[in-house]
Amino acid sequence: MEISGAGCSPRFRSEHLRKDGSEEIPVREHSDLGVHNYEIQSMNALDILRETIRILRFNSWAFMAITVLLICPVSAVLLSNVTVDESIVKNLTIRLMLVARTSGLPLRSIIKQSCQRFAEMVISSASCFPLYATLLLLSKAAVVYSVDCTYSRKKFDVSKFCVIIAKFWRKILSTYMWACTIVIGCITLFCVFLVAFCSALSVLGFSPDVVVYAALVVGLVFSVVFANAIIICNIAMVITVLEDVSGAQAMLRSSILIKGQTQVGLLIFLGSTIGTAFVEGLFEHRVKTLSYGDGSSRMWEGPLLVIMHSFVVLIDSMMSAVFYFSCRSFSMENSEGEGNSILETMAISAETMGIQ
Repeated sequence: MEISGAGCSPRFRSEHLRKDGSEEIPVREHSDLGVHNYEIQSMNALDILRETIRILRFNSWAFMAITVLLICPVSAVLLSNVTVDESIVKNLTIRLMLVARTSGLPLRSIIKQSCQRFAEMVISSASCFPLYATLLLLSKAAVVYSVDCTYSRKKFDVSKFCVIIAKFWRKILSTYMWACTIVIGCITLFCVFLVAFCSALSVLGFSPDVVVYAALVVGLVFSVVFANAIIICNIAMVITVLEDVSGAQAMLRSSILIKGQTQVGLLIFLGSTIGTAFVEGLFEHRVKTLSYGDGSSRMWEGPLLVIMHSFVVLIDSMMSAVFYFSCRSFSMENSEGEGNSILETMAISAETMGIQ
């Protein structure tokens, strides 16, 4: 990262936040976010990862507490699939394979595995939804608040965070429901289009191999569209916590804010997806499938992989928050801040309005 003096046009200007000089956090000169003395311009994905690690080191206790108390329980349930009924997964897999066969797709191993994986994902997401809408959503809000406090050069205050969540929880939940609706809508449209497209190719007389290759191309195109939707939803959640918008307005604000920064968001999404898939694959192979002797390996590999998965989720949430600050700083005009977190400012304003 570039570091320059006060008289220049810096990309980053660093200032010591600890007396012993052990940590530095990039600070910007002007901001309308209430976090003064730091300036962040447009960053690439690697810069955002470095910034995330720096913030994690500076405020490690708060982020570790969030990980242990809020993210780990969700990761443990998600990886172990204790809430998933295998019979339902099997029935849904069979139905999906019937639909695939009807649409002209040959029932090869890749098609069968895709149907099974999709069925597991749907059932797992549905069974874990109460945890997603409570603990995981609360962890995302706590991560955004912690990042905002770090840029404000303040420590995580549990009491203030509880006040903020109590006042803005409905808005946060509303945006999350909008995000779920968008994700479900994208997947539904993809499935309908894929079935219709493959059926049309089959009716036109194309061979099963051509139908499979065409389906793979459609799947790749959908992956890009789906990744963009996830990025918009993630940034919309950050916007809901930090700004006075929610729901559809937050989604619109997010799509406008990341304009020109989509490639960075895609790289962040790709990195977090690869990390999550890697840990989930290890858990499936090492804990669910393999065991040594009496199965004692699961006693330490299972918790270790749960912690790894939780850490990946934490980093993903932190990078989304840093990505928001990068996009916001790049698009806003310089103005003086007051030094308070925007969350605290909003909470104080709401209390003032309530008194009046």
